[in-house]
Amino acid sequence: MTHPSLINESLINEIRRASRLMVRELGFMNSTLAATDYSPSAVHTLLEISANGAMTAAQLVQILGLEKSSVSRMLSRLLAAGELQEKPDGEDARFKRLELTEQGRGTVSRINDYGAMRVVDALTHLDAGEQQNVALGLTAYAQALAKCRDVPRPAAANNVTIVSGYRPGMIGRIAQMHGEYYARHHGFGHFFEGKVASGLAEFSARLDAECNHIWLAVLEGNIVGSVAIDGEDLGNNEAHLRWFILDDRCRGSGVGRRLLAEAMAFCDRRAFSAVQLWTFSGLHAARALYESFGFTLHKEWQGDQWGMMMTEQQFSRYPVDSAST
Repeated sequence: MTHPSLINESLINEIRRASRLMVRELGFMNSTLAATDYSPSAVHTLLEISANGAMTAAQLVQILGLEKSSVSRMLSRLLAAGELQEKPDGEDARFKRLELTEQGRGTVSRINDYGAMRVVDALTHLDAGEQQNVALGLTAYAQALAKCRDVPRPAAANNVTIVSGYRPGMIGRIAQMHGEYYARHHGFGHFFEGKVASGLAEFSARLDAECNHIWLAVLEGNIVGSVAIDGEDLGNNEAHLRWFILDDRCRGSGVGRRLLAEAMAFCDRRAFSAVQLWTFSGLHAARALYESFGFTLHKEWQGDQWGMMMTEQQFSRYPVDSAST
C-alpha cells in the first residue's frame, strides 16, 4: 500500500481526467444506459442478478452501494416491467429473493451484446500490448476503488478514543447506527430502531448505578461505536451486554475489540457470575469477536423479538474459575 503523500499530483489529475471521459463516453451522464430504457442502477441490478443468481434486496444494497429506499423503488419498477420476479428464500421463506424472468434474461443478453460491442470498438484503436494494459489497469483500479468502500481508513482507528458514560445525543446516535446497519444488511425497520431507542433511554436513567456502564467510541467529536453492560435487568448477579455497534468506518479496525475489552474488564472487576448477550445467527464477524473474549453459544431458537422471525441466539461468558469447576 502506498502512503497518500507519496502519490504524484499529476498522476491523480490524469486519472481523474480519464475517469470523467470514460463516464461521458460510456453514457453514464444520460438517464438511461446500454441502449435500454433503464437507469444505470437498474442495468447494473440486472447484470448482478444475472451473474450471481437470485439475490435479496439487502444484498443488492450492499453491492450497488445505494440507499435502501433507492434500491426499493428501482426494484419495484423492474418487477412491474416484468424483468424480475420474486421467490421465497430456500432457507427462510420470510425473505424474498429476486431472479430474472425470461424477459429479463433477454434484456441482459442485449445489454451484454451492447457492452461487448462498445469494448471491441474501443480496442480496435489499440495494439495488442495496449489492450492488455487496459485490461490489467482497469481491473486493478476497480479493485482499489472497491477497497476504499469495504476497508476502513487506517486513520479512523488511530484517531478513535474510548470514553465512558453518558454524552448528549448518545441515545439518538446509537439508535441511528443500529437502525441504518440492520436495515441495510438484514431488512430491519422502525420496530427494531424504536426498540433500541426506548431500551437505551430506559437504561440511561439507570447509569448512576455502579453495576451499569456504557462505553463510546468517539472520532472527531462524533460517536462511532458503543457497548454497554447492564448489571441490573437480568438479576442473579449476571451482566447483560447490550448495544454493541460500530459505524461502518470503524469495522475491522480494532475499535470493536477495544470496546469489548473495556466492557469485559469492567465485568471482571465487578465479579459478575456471568455475562449474557442476545443476538441472531449470521453475524459472523461479531460472533468471532465474542468468542475471542470467552463467550460460547448457550442456545438458539426461532423468535421475533427483533421485529421478524429469525434464528435468535444467546451467548454466555463465565469467569474462568467458575467455568472450570
